[in-house]
Amino acid sequence: MAKALVIYATRSGETEKIAGFIAEGLRMAGVDADVLKVSDVKSETQLEGFDAVVLGSATYHGDMLQSMKTLLFIAEKAKLEGRVGGAFGAFGWSGEAPERIHDTMKHIFHMEMTSDPLRLKSTALGGGIQMAQDYGRAIAKKLNP
Repeated sequence: MAKALVIYATRSGETEKIAGFIAEGLRMAGVDADVLKVSDVKSETQLEGFDAVVLGSATYHGDMLQSMKTLLFIAEKAKLEGRVGGAFGAFGWSGEAPERIHDTMKHIFHMEMTSDPLRLKSTALGGGIQMAQDYGRAIAKKLNP
């Protein structure tokens, strides 16, 4: 069975909710999915053994949270090249964080990214729960074509 790791950085809890719904979508599609808060990741070895890595951060003042930036430096050592990736995040105004994470994963880590990043203002608005679950399913489909 394919394994995925979803890591999130949150300010208000919304990005954590999105992470959970992405993991639900992965599990619905038959992928074993773990979810971690970014502060629980201490070394690149925690990223080993996963077929997919999905990273998410809230956008704050036009950027990702500092804890996610730190994780990206850790992840650079993890040899993620060729693995499936996804990026997501919650935002209030502009939503740049998911796109910056996505670009780093694609161009620096050389991961096989799943479509565009998922950007949601809230899981409660406009079908956000379904969109997050569908994003998880899309990652699963890339793992199991």
